[in-house]
Amino acid sequence: GKVCMYSCGPTVYSFAHIGNLRTYVFMDLFRRVLKYDGYKLKGVMNITDVGHLTSDEDEGEDKMEKASREQKKSPYEIAEFYAGVFFEDLKKLNIGRPEIVEKITDHIPETIAYVQELIDKGYAYEIDDGIYYDISKFPGYGKLSRLNLDEQQAGARVEVNSQKRHPADFAVWKKAEPNHIMQWESPWGMGYPGWHIECSALSRKYLGFPFDIHTGGVDHIPVHHENEIAQNEAITGKKTVNYWVHGDFMLVDNGKMSKSLGNTYTISDLEKRGYSAMDFRYFCLNAHYRKKLNFTFDGMDGAKVSYARLLGALYQHKTSEAKTEDSVIKAYKDEFVEAINDDLNVPRALGILWKAVKEPKSRDIYDLALDFDKVLGLSLDQAKPEEQPKVEAPAEVVEMAEQRIAAKKEKNYALADELRAKITAAGYTVTDTKDGYVLNKA
Repeated sequence: GKVCMYSCGPTVYSFAHIGNLRTYVFMDLFRRVLKYDGYKLKGVMNITDVGHLTSDEDEGEDKMEKASREQKKSPYEIAEFYAGVFFEDLKKLNIGRPEIVEKITDHIPETIAYVQELIDKGYAYEIDDGIYYDISKFPGYGKLSRLNLDEQQAGARVEVNSQKRHPADFAVWKKAEPNHIMQWESPWGMGYPGWHIECSALSRKYLGFPFDIHTGGVDHIPVHHENEIAQNEAITGKKTVNYWVHGDFMLVDNGKMSKSLGNTYTISDLEKRGYSAMDFRYFCLNAHYRKKLNFTFDGMDGAKVSYARLLGALYQHKTSEAKTEDSVIKAYKDEFVEAINDDLNVPRALGILWKAVKEPKSRDIYDLALDFDKVLGLSLDQAKPEEQPKVEAPAEVVEMAEQRIAAKKEKNYALADELRAKITAAGYTVTDTKDGYVLNKA
């Protein structure tokens, strides 16, 4: 009846982009489904504020140090600011915070103790720049990502650190340069933890080994999570995570999204373009978490319109006094539960909601939607009449629309049809309303 779940949190050196946030939407959906199914959750998420190098492995400088130098603020100021923005984005997206959220810099003693255990058990060794994990001592290395280490060894580029016993050996503790701002005393001199040891130390402290579920993005599989397994199982000698569950990438215009390519967007960027955080969450819900999701602004336009229509349709149900048969409600509920428990098939679950919304207007359908929203997290209790989007049409198109209304009032339907055809040829549609008409792009 209880689920222990660890989720890799952000490295707070910059703004989280929408590709990062898709992973947390997935984490939130997973947590919501477990709660909907009646489980109690103990979730843990780290805030990485030291030790994550720019290559994601053991090269380059610490991302926090680099941001500190570029932005002329201390790493602690950098961490506090970007962590604050991250949690504000989570709030906008209706992403619930795990029960335990902890900064790495508050857990240096735990990471040092973990490193010492690895040394004592013969899994780690010391060289000039730090303590490294010896993957040759762990035969299971590569099992999560299905890496072939022999092929990796043969194809390895010239190794930067010749003291490492194997190119894939990774740092569990780095010895700090004198000018490195974030460093702590350790048995190996002044230094700071490696990125991978941080999650192992926190998950062991707060969840214990073994625990149920570990989530993250697919980019963590071949390095970060592979290394966590090696660290954990070296200590325990057995499996420490029962289920590894990963969300796939978000693309931009069918290409890679990354800060280094300069093609990332934040929630703030989307808001400046007229989209809400809920528009983005709705966009994410239309793709399964294990499939790539291609971000385009056309796609966001579609999500914005669909979300507004959903709220509008639900408002009509909310204000209806009619009833829907219990058997119909139960059938939709059963179908929804089956979908969300089929590997979190949220796109199918969203489709079931839409099917229910097309039923005759009834308060029961609105109440059903609120029940579904415990999983979907779309703020469906904010249902309101759908607003017609305002379209800036050229003056000549507006003039034809006005002439058409006048022709209809005069019962000159031939002229009205002729003007409609001209409006269509100009790339617009005209829809009659009780107050006149609405123009839209065709």
